[in-house]
Amino acid sequence: MITVLSGGTGTPKLLQGITHLIDPLNITVIVNTLENSYFSGVYVTADIDTVMYTLAEIINDETWYGIADDTFITHETLNLIGCGELLKIGDQDRAIKIQKTLLLKNNPLSKVVDIQRNNLGIKSKIIPMSDQKSHININTNVGDLDFHQFLIELRGEPEVLSVDYNQVEPAPGVIESIENSDMVIIGPSNPVTSVGPIISMQNVRNVLKKSYVVGVSPIIGDKPVSGPADKFMHALGYDVSSCGVANMYQNFLDKFFIDLDDIVYEEEIEKLISEVVVTNTNMKNIEDKMMLARNILGEFL
Repeated sequence: MITVLSGGTGTPKLLQGITHLIDPLNITVIVNTLENSYFSGVYVTADIDTVMYTLAEIINDETWYGIADDTFITHETLNLIGCGELLKIGDQDRAIKIQKTLLLKNNPLSKVVDIQRNNLGIKSKIIPMSDQKSHININTNVGDLDFHQFLIELRGEPEVLSVDYNQVEPAPGVIESIENSDMVIIGPSNPVTSVGPIISMQNVRNVLKKSYVVGVSPIIGDKPVSGPADKFMHALGYDVSSCGVANMYQNFLDKFFIDLDDIVYEEEIEKLISEVVVTNTNMKNIEDKMMLARNILGEFL
């Protein structure tokens, strides 16, 4: 059994490689919920939906958000009648979000996600990190912002001074999945706002320390592969590099994969993590994704 800790961009790419190599029934994905919020009356779980659509093989892999070849008639009509949306939500995507919103009236998020992944024919288990409401406050040079204000409305441009998020309890199955896994994979997602909220929950670090944990750096050189991880890491006082990520994960990581461009950090990271693997982590196509997945899974194949 493999458990993957995931955000919404880098790790789903890796999941595409993993699902080509092992039975999806043997995969559990624990997904960040920090960015969940209501938009236009529907509940948006951006990272969860991206993971769901990836495993259902319907993801728009040009944007890593929404469904491939979706239409936007509702979104365009809302704009025409003066009810513009911060998020551009496709019609099929919106239907799934509407169902999620309705189901949440009588069910916890973990149950809703399980219903929807079954409806989409997904064999792997998907667990939101928590059934409780998560919230992030990003303190910037233009004031306090929530995640979507920062990333979408202001395009991630403000300087980040500090980051705070509330503590939530793990959803049912989170701790058990980690404990019962042969390997836990921390994917190349934002270590502050995607992975950080998961590992900060009660008892998660403790069970990670008792598990075999492999991580992939989301930073190549001094830049994240995607998203604003660099601004968040800098705000927390970490070097924006694979070495900085290693410092964040060192208490529980057994093996760490870094990119070929980061070989200069290998010796320094080996002081923090017992095994460091230097390979191509920049997943540009399915061959790259499968190669990285094969290197990570190793003896489990």
